[in-house]
Amino acid sequence: MRVTKNLRTQEVRQRAKRIRLLLLDVDGVLTDGRIIYGSAGLEVLAFHVRDGLAIKIAQASGITVGLVSGRKSEALLRRAEELNLEEVHTGVEDKIAVYRQLLMRYRFDDAEVAYIGDDLPDLPLFRRAGLAITVADAPSEVQSAAHLVTSLPGGRGAVRETVEWLLKSQGAWNRACADFLSNQG
Repeated sequence: MRVTKNLRTQEVRQRAKRIRLLLLDVDGVLTDGRIIYGSAGLEVLAFHVRDGLAIKIAQASGITVGLVSGRKSEALLRRAEELNLEEVHTGVEDKIAVYRQLLMRYRFDDAEVAYIGDDLPDLPLFRRAGLAITVADAPSEVQSAAHLVTSLPGGRGAVRETVEWLLKSQGAWNRACADFLSNQG
């Protein structure tokens, strides 16, 4: 993870300690941004297994994870169900409206939200969220607006990298990994 020029590393780590809600864009964050259409309208999206595990680790650590996507996708809904995500918002035209609803529902403030996006429609959420994160292959305008840039591109473990960084910043990573490490053969 690389801290952008917007803040100092220590400031970003302090912000990370307050995060209780992690919101993710989907195309270009959970996927590499490609959409593959097959015959009979079949849509194929590829999700990285490490990102899925990271979402489960974040949830087990007390962080609420939600998806906010401008597109509707059956493949995405299936993945969200596998991950037991309660907050799945697809076909969203106004991401800020969904963001406000979530803050009201959970009684969180902006400082308690991290948002991972990858392109221009994500910039309004970057301005609101306490921690704005983008992926390594995001356009320069988006990277400049973010607090953090992952070293990995979207769909290639960027969410895993982010969750690990957040939980390490919160002092919760070792506890989150304890069950995995204690079950080694």
